[in-house]
Amino acid sequence: MKKKESTLINMVLVLFVITLAAGLSLGYVNDLTLEPKAKARLAKKVNALKTVLPQFNNAPVSEVVKVKIEQAKDSIELYPALQDSVFVGAAVTGASERGYSGLVKVMVGFEPDGTIKNIAVLEQKETPGLGTKMKSEKFVKQFRGKNPASFNLKVKKEGGEVDALAGATISTRAFGEATQQAYDAYMNNKEILVKPNN
Repeated sequence: MKKKESTLINMVLVLFVITLAAGLSLGYVNDLTLEPKAKARLAKKVNALKTVLPQFNNAPVSEVVKVKIEQAKDSIELYPALQDSVFVGAAVTGASERGYSGLVKVMVGFEPDGTIKNIAVLEQKETPGLGTKMKSEKFVKQFRGKNPASFNLKVKKEGGEVDALAGATISTRAFGEATQQAYDAYMNNKEILVKPNN
């Protein structure tokens, strides 16, 4: 039996078939995973809302208000928290692209006067063991009960009041910027969240 000779056309054709099969397979798998990924993102948001907000009995996810600001790529999400139809606070997303490895996205829970109730990190790609410590209780607790109107969210060595994470000043700075962005969005849009009957 004579061996087929390799030609450029044969090689291009085989490569095209392999690429087409791989592309179709990846597209199919992506379509299969879209819904589970969306459910996982929603579950993460719901957990973050429960973590950062005071007790509420409305459905903040369905009442979300999205606002576009110049400093953010994506819209800022504001989630109103109501207890028996009374406004008790809001959760607001904030983001900074200036983390050591890029995006740092947080959800900040505010009491009606703007005092920080709690903060949850939604996304970050910081250095393990350094910047990732922004999720730690030790770091986050310095923000609780503070109002950014009188508490400077910058790191101490830049004139602020935040203790930087050891070896991760850039990550700390991004966390503070994201928190400040959430606070500014909350204060600028509070009247939308506090309905007239509250």
